[in-house]
Amino acid sequence: MWTGAFTSTSGYFVQEVAQSWLVYTLTDSPFLLGLTAFLNGAPILLLSLFGGVAADRMDRRKILAVSQYVQMLAAIILAVLLWFDVIEVWHIMAAALMNGLGQAFGGPAYQALIPSLVDKKDLPNAVALMSIQFNLASVIGRLIGGLVFAAVGAAACFAINAITFVPVIVVLYFIRISFIPKKSEVDVWQSLKDGVGYVFRDGALSSLMVLSLGTAFLAIPMMTLLPVFARETFQLGAQGYSLMGAVFGAGAVLGALFVAWLGNMPNKGRRTLLMQLALGAVMMAFALSGNLWVALFFAFLTGGAVLGVFAMINSLVQQRAPDELRGRIMSVQNTAFRGAMPLGNLAAGSLAVSLGAPMIVALNGAGLGLIAVWYLLRGKAITRL
Repeated sequence: MWTGAFTSTSGYFVQEVAQSWLVYTLTDSPFLLGLTAFLNGAPILLLSLFGGVAADRMDRRKILAVSQYVQMLAAIILAVLLWFDVIEVWHIMAAALMNGLGQAFGGPAYQALIPSLVDKKDLPNAVALMSIQFNLASVIGRLIGGLVFAAVGAAACFAINAITFVPVIVVLYFIRISFIPKKSEVDVWQSLKDGVGYVFRDGALSSLMVLSLGTAFLAIPMMTLLPVFARETFQLGAQGYSLMGAVFGAGAVLGALFVAWLGNMPNKGRRTLLMQLALGAVMMAFALSGNLWVALFFAFLTGGAVLGVFAMINSLVQQRAPDELRGRIMSVQNTAFRGAMPLGNLAAGSLAVSLGAPMIVALNGAGLGLIAVWYLLRGKAITRL
């Protein structure tokens, strides 16, 4: 599962380099860059909760396989349009929406599938291992994406992404899992209400969801605005942009290794908040640095802090979720995390037009720090975890 996911995620980042650079060079608009990211996340915001209900009622492998087919088709369509040189920005936005639709159902199924593959005592390390997969793939994928984009163009990047869905689809047909969905007489809406209600009744879970939402809204736009930093602040091309993204991803791998090292150490809630406080500080330093090498250093630290915060939140949620409700609980987190991303990207892209990307990232970093301080002082449900 790890190997298949790594291959597919690498392809995703190969495509992301081409897609982000293509949108920005076609439009010169930070707003449209943010809007494209928003459209990718909008279905997750709207449909992820229903994806969680499906993950608790159906074979999680089959749901995940269908989501891969949908995303693969979107990549194939873009590759063909680019090959025939008829691509327009609205095509890219429509494909982003299609990708988000697949992820809205695939995300909760994927998150709920992981605990079925390992013993409960190994769950924090399994979550960290999957995070390492994602971020190691981001480093390799972005570097390959920059080289392929420069050598043969964006169409090849989209084609590579389409091909890399094949291994994970094959793997899904071979793995065996222990979870067997129980037949339920409860209708979908009641099932949905049961899952959401459980989250709100558990003070720690509800606090973790709020923390996940705020962190995603403020931290992720930095990655969305990287093309603006690359071209406007440091006068770099597509390869320079991919290098910045790869450095960010390399830091994220380090952050995931740190979470794996922590394992089941006590006070993980407090450690999460302290790491978020550090995340806000290094984001501000990145935004305000005018030197490329200094910016790359802080991009590396930001990647580590972002991944550390999200991996620790994820492992805390996974540990508190009962298996019969796991799909729905993870869908609430998916909605909070992945749903906040498009809203944050849209807001950041819009404000960057008038205030500039560095100012937006600096303000977002300050916001992250304030949230962390508030929870450290007042959020006992989290600090006791």
